[in-house]
Amino acid sequence: MKLTQFVQALNEEFSQQTYGEHPEELYEPIRYLMSLGGKRMRPLMTLMATALFTDDWQKAIKPATAVEVFHNFTLMHDDIMDKAPLRRGKPTVHAKWNDNTAILSGDVMLVQAYELLMFVEDSKFKKALKRFNRTAAEVCEGQQLDMNFENRENVSEEEYLEMIKLKTSVLLGYALELGGIIGGGSEKSCDLLYNIGLNIGLGFQLKDDLLDVYGDPEKFGKQVGGDIISNKKTFMLIEALEKADGETKVALNKWLSLKEFDATEKVKAVTAIYDTLGIREVATVKINTYFDKAFEALESLKVDEDRKLILRTFAETLIDREV
Repeated sequence: MKLTQFVQALNEEFSQQTYGEHPEELYEPIRYLMSLGGKRMRPLMTLMATALFTDDWQKAIKPATAVEVFHNFTLMHDDIMDKAPLRRGKPTVHAKWNDNTAILSGDVMLVQAYELLMFVEDSKFKKALKRFNRTAAEVCEGQQLDMNFENRENVSEEEYLEMIKLKTSVLLGYALELGGIIGGGSEKSCDLLYNIGLNIGLGFQLKDDLLDVYGDPEKFGKQVGGDIISNKKTFMLIEALEKADGETKVALNKWLSLKEFDATEKVKAVTAIYDTLGIREVATVKINTYFDKAFEALESLKVDEDRKLILRTFAETLIDREV
């Protein structure tokens, strides 16, 4: 089994999905957002997890797309809350249409996710649905915590990690767990898959924080230093605030308090403070800790090593990613 087979199957499925037709103003934004693509790592993870237990992984294709449609529903609404102008390099739905359209189209996407999830066979549907509902609520909890943090002076590392676990990681955990459920994996195997996804998600988000500061603008696909410009409370900033003292602390607080500044100058100055404090190295260690936990859980999964290879290789590419 090769990753390209999963990618091709998903691309074909997404190209055939219609979502709805009338009124056009409701469904066109959905088609627009879904056409922007993205990594589609979540549905890929569902197919990979299904293939761990059965050769009939195709039965997971539609439920896998449910995870991606739900993910994009959260993005559509998050973009409104964040007032984000761009998504994957293109205008966001609320910017291209308006807030009300984006809210309503997002609502329909959530309904569509449930419709697609119903393709899980009856004997496994209740478990898949119950876990999906819990995950969906947790993603909303994570988004609320993220918004809460915007209005707080201090956020601890523990609080931040809990927030990204809920906002990002639980859905990756569910994507793998869903594949285990569909493939017929044992309860223990499904639990292990969930933990693998959870730790991959934490490592993935922390890598995102790192790339926002140290990524190559040509490869990263969005503005490097955006988190610094907006004073976003990332792992990087939280660590810097904890470690800084003396003149370094004064300089960091000065940049955080400025209402007017040159963006390029601020990014350069704060990045230099991160360099002085060794924040890049601290973040890299933390990232590797989570990926190591994921690999340990994968190692203990009672499945033929040949079947694990594609998932292990996929996780390794996430560690080394530059975008």
